[in-house]
Amino acid sequence: MPLVYKRGKEIMDKNTVIGLLLIGAILIGASIYNSPSRDEIAIQKHYRDSIAAITKVNQKVAIQDQIANEIKAQNTAFNDTAIADSAKHIALQQKFGSFYASAQGSLENYTLENELLKVNISNKGGRITSVVLKKFLTHDSLPLTIGDLDSSQFTFNLNNQNKTISTQDFFFKPQGKDFSISGNQSNSFKLRMEVSPSQYLEYVYTLKGNSYLFDFQVNMVGLSDVITNKDKITLDWREKALSTEKYKEGESNASTIYYQFNEDNELDYLTEAGDQQETVEKKTNWIGFKKQYFTSVLVSKQGFTKGNIETVNLLSSKKYTKELKANLELPYSGSNAVSYDFSFYVGPNHFQTLKAFDMGFEKQIPLGWGILGWINKFAVIPVFNFLDGLNWSYGIIILVLTLLIKIVLLPLTYKAYMSTAKMKVLKPEMDEINTKFEKEDPMKKQQAVMELYRKAGVNPLGGCLPVLLQMPILFAMFRFFPASIELRQKGFLWATDLSTYDSIYDLPVNIPFYGDHVSLFTLLMTVSTLLYTRMNSSQFSGNAQMESMKWIMYLMPIVFLGVFNNYSAGLSYYYFLANMMTFTQQAIIKKLVNEDEIHRKIQEHKKKPAAKKSGFQARLEEMAKQAQERQKQQGNKKK
Repeated sequence: MPLVYKRGKEIMDKNTVIGLLLIGAILIGASIYNSPSRDEIAIQKHYRDSIAAITKVNQKVAIQDQIANEIKAQNTAFNDTAIADSAKHIALQQKFGSFYASAQGSLENYTLENELLKVNISNKGGRITSVVLKKFLTHDSLPLTIGDLDSSQFTFNLNNQNKTISTQDFFFKPQGKDFSISGNQSNSFKLRMEVSPSQYLEYVYTLKGNSYLFDFQVNMVGLSDVITNKDKITLDWREKALSTEKYKEGESNASTIYYQFNEDNELDYLTEAGDQQETVEKKTNWIGFKKQYFTSVLVSKQGFTKGNIETVNLLSSKKYTKELKANLELPYSGSNAVSYDFSFYVGPNHFQTLKAFDMGFEKQIPLGWGILGWINKFAVIPVFNFLDGLNWSYGIIILVLTLLIKIVLLPLTYKAYMSTAKMKVLKPEMDEINTKFEKEDPMKKQQAVMELYRKAGVNPLGGCLPVLLQMPILFAMFRFFPASIELRQKGFLWATDLSTYDSIYDLPVNIPFYGDHVSLFTLLMTVSTLLYTRMNSSQFSGNAQMESMKWIMYLMPIVFLGVFNNYSAGLSYYYFLANMMTFTQQAIIKKLVNEDEIHRKIQEHKKKPAAKKSGFQARLEEMAKQAQERQKQQGNKKK
């Protein structure tokens, strides 16, 4: 039985143990036999050290190469940038001349502000981009703005280095205060477009108090060798008028350019209708871009020596109504210190406001020519302003104004009615004459009629003359109401804005010569005018010529229905009131006048010796004779 050893749970026999010992001895002996000698160990160490040194050198060389490549790349980029900057520098000089340094920059906006105005100015071109009128709103209740960045232009054209440059292409730098933050507010500041610190073009804007008028000064310092204009520089001013009212076509028809001559302070303007263009050869004090209720006026203290002005309709645009252009010449001395003093008025077309500046601005308000303008300036406007000071509703003001006008015209109305009453009393006798001379020579009939008038002491035109004398007032009011900014956005009854049409119903289509809406005040005016014509039609009876005129009198209100449908509701309201008051006056006069008494007086007058023919009657008879003679001559030629 073999010997067995036990250790813990493991059991080995003797042969296994001996085998393991022999294998271990063989491995140890092989390791001792194969181990290197000292010389071999030294050689291996030297080899490892050499490899490490070579690796380190290679790493250093790689780093040096990388650094060299980076330096080379940086030098190349620097050279490329320098070349590009140099090329750009040359290109700017070639395009913008001596002012090339001001040709680059970033847009900034600045604000000048008082209680009436907010003036927005851009550093690009140093110009006014827009003006907000704080006391007014558009018809859709938005802030009312005159001009905007895209629609306005204000630039001086200068000669420099044999080329023309425009100030609108350059960036102006603010001076004197920190205007680096957009929206900074002040009442005055300067902007410069520089060649150098001692050579610059400077704009100075100044708001003085709460006024619609503010100053604008242009200073050219040290530029005698830079600006090479001979004897003049030009200013290019343009504005696309923004639509601010409900009736866009009415705005366009009321927009144009006004200008005042320096020699006699007389005013002239371009016709509002259509596109217009004109060259103004005389020296002018100011140029006004007049819109329906607002205006922008540029005043030059030195005066504009010449100008080309133009208006272009923009009714196809949804945003603008008309473009207004002015290319103006200013004298240029070429010295090292040149200044131009300007003023801007940007505000409402309010008669008293404009007149207060004593520069003729108020003449831009179309109050009518000749006697029409005098009636409005010296009668209607003072009375209207007095009533306005009572703080009444504008509907009540128009009512009282109409009543006062009717009282003033009452003597003429009474005379016209009395003449109509006399003609009515004479109608039976007129009918007898017509019957008697029906087949006779028309000249005899005319002479008989005139003889009847002379014996009765009746003027056949007595009813027409008072009406004709009232016509200037009617036409003056036709001018006054549409031009009155006081009525703008002021409502009365169903009319929300008396300055424009009062629509009670919007039509699905646009009817030619009428419009796309129904104005109730216009309808009332038309109906009352037709009734007035009907009431007075009796005076046209018995006379063929007057009978034909009757139909014209009926036709005119129908024509005016289409015209007035888009006009000021205040105007239609006035004419309606005037008609109704005329009816009332005639009713009262009719109650007071006894037609039998008129007939008795006429008969008594007939018994007296016939009065001598008046010059007017003599001329009428002479004209009738001449007409009859011409008819005879024409009849003889036909035979």
